[in-house]
Amino acid sequence: MAPERENTRERTPAGATATTRPRARLDQPRPPRRRLLPEWDPEAFGRLSERIARFLGTGRFIVWMTVVIVLWVVWNIFAPGSLRFDNYPFIFLTLMLSLQASYAAPLILLAQNRQDDRDRVNLEQDRKQNERSIADTEYLTREIAALRLGLGEVATRDWIRSELQDMVKELEERQNGHRGHVVFPAERSPGRDVDDR
Repeated sequence: MAPERENTRERTPAGATATTRPRARLDQPRPPRRRLLPEWDPEAFGRLSERIARFLGTGRFIVWMTVVIVLWVVWNIFAPGSLRFDNYPFIFLTLMLSLQASYAAPLILLAQNRQDDRDRVNLEQDRKQNERSIADTEYLTREIAALRLGLGEVATRDWIRSELQDMVKELEERQNGHRGHVVFPAERSPGRDVDDR
């Protein structure tokens, strides 16, 4: 009986809002929402601010700014009265220069912040590279020390040369008929091997 009851019971949404709200699918991304404020790419804005800051820091900008100010002043002094737009105290020119400065300062700061971020990343990469170089140098130092210890047990060129010369002398003695007592290297005095190395 219990299975029949479960089959006949239908699932009804609970609450007043459950029937009107559509179910969200979790396997698909949500559609983008409409925004009232415009969106911009922060990287593109940062690159633009760097370009402007680079231009503001050049001699070309100073020359153009000087030309504009001189033309502004000359026009407003020597032009006919009806064509002048900023008389002698040049209040409008002062306003324009302060407006330009108020925009230039944040743009320069933004460019400096981006440069600081790049410098921080470069310093971190340099630090990691230095750590790798130090580790490699320490490894090579240990390997060279191991090779030196290993070479201490290897016969040197001078020792091999002296052994070969002794053998050549023995062979010459045999050829000349002096068949005396043959001295093998094991029968020699042990002090010679130490000195020859």
